[in-house]
Amino acid sequence: MRILLMFLMLACNMHDSHGQIGNLLERAKQKTKSKVNQRIDQKMDRAIDNSLDKAEKTPKTVSNTVEKNNDADADAAINSKVNTQAGATLASYSKFDFVPGERLIAAEDFSQDAVGDFPAGWNTNGNGELVTTNKTKGKFLMTQKEVVMYPEGIKNLPDNFTLEFDLMSTDEFSYYSGYFIVGFTTAIDIGQDFKRFGRFGEGRIDDGGGFEIGFHPQNAGGKMGITSFYSHHDLKEIVRNDADQDRLMAPERTRTHVSIWRQKNRVRVYMDDKKVWDMPRGLPADLQLNSLYFRNNAVTNATDAYYLSNIRLAVGAPDTRNKLITEGKFVTHGILFDVNSDQIKPNSYGALKDIAQVLSENETVKVKIVGHTDADGDDASNLELSKQRAVAVKQLLISEFKIDANRLQTDGKGETQPLQNNNSSAGKANNRRVEFIKL
Repeated sequence: MRILLMFLMLACNMHDSHGQIGNLLERAKQKTKSKVNQRIDQKMDRAIDNSLDKAEKTPKTVSNTVEKNNDADADAAINSKVNTQAGATLASYSKFDFVPGERLIAAEDFSQDAVGDFPAGWNTNGNGELVTTNKTKGKFLMTQKEVVMYPEGIKNLPDNFTLEFDLMSTDEFSYYSGYFIVGFTTAIDIGQDFKRFGRFGEGRIDDGGGFEIGFHPQNAGGKMGITSFYSHHDLKEIVRNDADQDRLMAPERTRTHVSIWRQKNRVRVYMDDKKVWDMPRGLPADLQLNSLYFRNNAVTNATDAYYLSNIRLAVGAPDTRNKLITEGKFVTHGILFDVNSDQIKPNSYGALKDIAQVLSENETVKVKIVGHTDADGDDASNLELSKQRAVAVKQLLISEFKIDANRLQTDGKGETQPLQNNNSSAGKANNRRVEFIKL
């Protein structure tokens, strides 16, 4: 009894930086019970899984077949079980005010890396591998164990940037497994410092500061997911908080699109259409960040996993009014479409609203909307697709934002006017764009 009491007192002094400490007495009771039945449960699960897998004739977690598409726009990967875009309309995103940065500097969909490998251009202190699943299209970087990983090409994060990515979890996920975390920090040597980023949330990393955002598909009650926000500077905590969220919660909703927007002091975080964090004083305005990383805390169940893909990093504040009205042309990468389609994705609402507001305030201005694609697929199909996408943007500006149709013309250039080469995911993402040209 004395030993048990000492254990409980010690446990009460431990603090998980991302809010996963629930009722410790219940947790101790649950873990004791779990240990007794763990091996039996695992054997039963394996037997059930094997039977289901044979019946479905497809792998439960990983598929060795990579689906091919012409547009290579893995941003439109679909979760067939819980498609966060299915049924979503622009109306449901009417409060979504996220606008991507002006200049896209990095994009990663892992389309050029082999399934089973860790992606080229990334570094890690643990394990991770690219997979395809029977739930989605495209390739995802899967992590199942405690790990830190980062893209090596990111050297500077200015005081105004946006980051987007798709995050997915397995259908069954334990509350006691760790968060998936995205972090931004100031590292002296990223190649060495990243090894200790796992201690960042505890405020023991001696860097210049930064912030982390955590995501977990299960809260203590098992009815919702959790998200967390933590920031610090000069080893002093600025903000630490966590909250329930309903955009990533196993097993009902296991995929979400995350959008993060830093504007000097202010940090906003969105999961799909919902703003989950808005920290007006989340960071010092002059804090200079130079490193982006992702990490996964330890998991309780060996089958728990997170999946990451479709990463887009953009910098600079969108200057729509000046670019269009003064300079005569505004280019956006924030209007996104389904693969090989002119269907506009709902998370394009913020970018569309931004241009619509400028047009509404300048009623005499007429514009030509011009669509552009990457070079995947044949020339004729890409040309037609770019024209269709321009028309789709026009129709949406008319129907949703009441812009006079007589002020809008459309055209498409297909793949004929690339901004960059099409040899990388980032190059292709930059070439897929919509231009608004003042007439």
